[in-house]
Order: sequence, then structure tokens, then C-alpha cells
Amino acid sequence: MTLEIKGFLETSLVDWDGHIASVIFLPGCNFRCPYCHNTGLILHPEKYRTIPEEKIFEYLASHRSFIDGVCITGGEPVLHKDAGLTDLIKKIKKDGFKVKLDTNGTDPKYIKELIDAKLIDFVAMDVKAPLEKYHKATNVKGDPNAIRESVHLLITSGIDHEFRTTAVPTLIDLHDIEEMAKMLSGAKKYVLQQFEPDNCEDIELKKIKPYGAEMISKMLEAAKKHVPNSMYRGK
Repeated sequence: MTLEIKGFLETSLVDWDGHIASVIFLPGCNFRCPYCHNTGLILHPEKYRTIPEEKIFEYLASHRSFIDGVCITGGEPVLHKDAGLTDLIKKIKKDGFKVKLDTNGTDPKYIKELIDAKLIDFVAMDVKAPLEKYHKATNVKGDPNAIRESVHLLITSGIDHEFRTTAVPTLIDLHDIEEMAKMLSGAKKYVLQQFEPDNCEDIELKKIKPYGAEMISKMLEAAKKHVPNSMYRGK
């Protein structure tokens, strides 16, 4: 297998709080979340041009004066662990840049390997729903224990991290937020993300309005009972 990079954002101010980052997009995912905005990258990666690694490293080398780090996202990046992902991260670190990994947490063993090898500086893990509802939020029958293990790993490892939940009406309610926050007790940060219906894959979800400010406020209040550093990230 060969690692194929299917997107590169040269400069981002929003993908890593407090950092100016470049963003690498990798294809494929083992989830099929109905509110996903990157389904083209997941289902039809062949429609995207493959970006040569050398082009990315040329950009990083010529902009190292202000680029703080590189965010590796997707899709689900850890699916490429056997296709050169570790080598890519090593090259980025060797060039003096920090690395942020976005993941759904389904491969805690590999995440631990990266942490133990000091190859990543920040992990952002999506927590889709309370564990008993994961299959509804992801449209796959996964392993809840893997999610639980990744949560525990990040909280206890000492690595900088955040957990993120997209507040999707019909899938996530106030009670769910509190249940997830309980599971995340001890986390450094918990982020509630606004649901954006316009670009999601599920046609029915496109008809649903995002939660309003009052409900988001209640969700944040519930989250802060267990993760004091909870915040809202949206429009």
C-alpha cells in the first residue's frame, strides 16, 4: 500500500487552537456518519488528485518562519498506519514541526504507539455519541471498548488533547451530552461543534435546523459539570 494524500491546506488558523497549521487530508474512513461533510474523500477518493509529498515538504520548508505544525486529518488517518503514515509523521517531526492527529479513536493501540514514540503533540478525538448509541451515529457496528480505551489513553497519557462532539439534532440530545461528558471526566478540553446541515450526506438531515443558542448553552452547562474546560465551536 502507498500513502496517498488527497488534500493539502497550506495555512489554517482554525484547525489547531493557538497554532498556525498546514493540514493534510487522507482518504477513507471506517465510519459512515450521516452528517459527514467529507463523504467524497471517504467514498470516492479516486476523484481527488494525489498530492506528492515533496510538494508539501517544499511548502513547509519555505514557510517554516510562521507555520507551527501540521494537522493530519481525513477521513480517518489511522487507517493508513500500514501505508506510510508513521513515516510521514517522522518526516514532519524531523523537519521541526509539531503534529496534530485527528482521529475517531478506533485504533487505541496505534495511537499509543505514536504517543510513546513522541511522534504527535496533540490529538483531537471525535466522540460521536454515548457508547450505547454509537452504531446510530456512525452507521456501523463498531467496538465501543476501543472508543473507551482511546478516551482513557488520552486522558491519562499527559498528551495535549481535545474531545469533540457534533451536536446533531435527532442523534444527540442534552442527556447524551451529559453522558459523554461523564465518560470524558478528566479531559483537558471538550468541544461541542455546531451541526451544519447544508453539506451533510444524509438528505433527511439537510432538512433539520441546528440547535439554537439556548440549547447549546444548556449542553455546555451540562458538559462543564464533568469537563470544566468545555467550549462551543461553531459559526
